[in-house]
Parts: sequence; structure tokens; C-alpha cells
Amino acid sequence: MTRYGSVIHVKDEKLEEYKALHASVWPEVLDRLRKCNIKNYSIFYRDGYLFSYFEYTGDDYTADIAIMAADPRTQEWWSLTDPCQYPVKSALEGEWWASMDEVFHLD
Repeated sequence: MTRYGSVIHVKDEKLEEYKALHASVWPEVLDRLRKCNIKNYSIFYRDGYLFSYFEYTGDDYTADIAIMAADPRTQEWWSLTDPCQYPVKSALEGEWWASMDEVFHLD
């Protein structure tokens, strides 16, 4: 199992819309996350930032993420959530949610 943390900005005027979308995530999107070996997934908010945390339990993260990205229902979901967000300044070229380095963990 690998833990992943990432960060992105949420647009002030879109925060309530973003929260409303995540108050009832589509079942197909949740199912796709599970099928792509994503577990224990949370998104937190503070001061214009969204922080995402999840655990990946599969064997090929790159392949599973590609499968998720190719899923039509997930693409439809992202067409609603992406306009609510914008990358942080330090995001790498082409990176939407910027990866974070884990500096501490306690089981």
C-alpha cells in the first residue's frame, strides 16, 4: 500500500459548488475509484486549498490511473469538478493536483 497526498487551489466562487458535488459523488465514480485500487480517500479544505489523501493498494499505479482517466463517467465528473479548481504555482508541467512528499507517518 502506498499513501498519496496532493494539493490544488479551489476557486472561492466555486467552493460551495465543489462541496455540493462531493456531498453526493456519483456511484459510478466511487466504483471506478475502488476498481482502480484507491482506498481511504479524503479531500480536505483550508484557506483556498484542497488537500487530497488516498491509499493505493494495487500493483500498477500508472495503469490504474490511466484506466480511471479513460472512463467516460469519470471524465464527465471531472468536467464538473475541474472548473472549480486551478493548480498551485509549484505544480509540475501538466500536473493538475500537485503531488506532495510524505514527511511523517504514524500507524
